[in-house]
Amino acid sequence: MTDGGRQALVLAASRGPQDPVARHAGQSHKALVKVDGVAMLVRVLRTLRQSRSVGPIAICLEADATLAGADPELDALLAEPGVTLVEAAATPSLSVARALRKLPEPFPLLVTTADHPLLTATMVDHFCEAVPPDAAAAVAVVAASRLQRRYPDSVRTYYRFAGEGYSGCNLFLLRSPEAKRIVEFWARLERHRKRPWRLIAEVGPLALLRFLLGRLSLDDALRHLSTRVGATIRAVELPFPEAAIDVDKPGDLALAETILRQRAAS
Repeated sequence: MTDGGRQALVLAASRGPQDPVARHAGQSHKALVKVDGVAMLVRVLRTLRQSRSVGPIAICLEADATLAGADPELDALLAEPGVTLVEAAATPSLSVARALRKLPEPFPLLVTTADHPLLTATMVDHFCEAVPPDAAAAVAVVAASRLQRRYPDSVRTYYRFAGEGYSGCNLFLLRSPEAKRIVEFWARLERHRKRPWRLIAEVGPLALLRFLLGRLSLDDALRHLSTRVGATIRAVELPFPEAAIDVDKPGDLALAETILRQRAAS
């Protein structure tokens, strides 16, 4: 683990008994589901430890989580110096907000998720080093065309902008205290997700209309959101299609195992 590297936060709380991947694998937490023989959370922690961009690591879990004894390597990783636990809140945004309050030196904070077994140290380092210096926060994305070329059968969620669509990578960097405003905005979006009129009010109706008509570029969208939030948000496009493949359903699990086996063979 690199001394002086960025604080990392791994969102690993359970999504409840109805989570399709945990249920498929017979586990209480999706983070404990094994991909090619290794628990997803273990793979993510290995990656963060190997990254030259990462220092201390915090893992966000619900208060009553019982991961001890579930996996010997996970037990060893959780016991390492520089690895701490943060109690999860009701939603991902509130969990990040809680971590920002609880961690002694939270900025810059690299945020990722436990269901990202294909994440590599190369991806993490590339992202961290590519974040523009004026960004209060940055989000990693992969172009839809790149992902579809490499994995045409992979079913992902794409955000369609003028000229190109993008898939998120569950990889974020909160560089400075101004990023707290972005987390607060994220929390408002989560709170209003069942009230579309409130979402429209938060985003702005004109920008939303341009997005729906395919006339809003990704950069324009982030400039608009930066103005509304009061903090600069930037996107970093990654050249690694696997960075956008997390495990949300059993089919993703099978794809991730295939990719990991191909990596091992090469």
